[in-house]
Amino acid sequence: MPKKQSGNKRNKQSNFSKLSIFQPNKNRFKKSCPLSIKGAPKIDYKNIKLLKKYMSENGKILPSRITNISQKKQRELSLSIKRARNLALL
Repeated sequence: MPKKQSGNKRNKQSNFSKLSIFQPNKNRFKKSCPLSIKGAPKIDYKNIKLLKKYMSENGKILPSRITNISQKKQRELSLSIKRARNLALL
């Protein structure tokens, strides 16, 4: 006859059961906006080199979740890109 185990399964918990998908990840860091830091270039429709950096190959404006730009700067950037397109600079 096999021996009985004395309740060791209840006391042992795996590390996976302790983790929860609802717990915040402590290793994440806050991403900073590259256009809001000190010494960042000014967003202007004439600065084509900067505007092309935030556009895809097809000419679409990249979303802020990819470029890590703040909402305020994203609005300024999109307005500048649209102005440059209108003036045929891009």
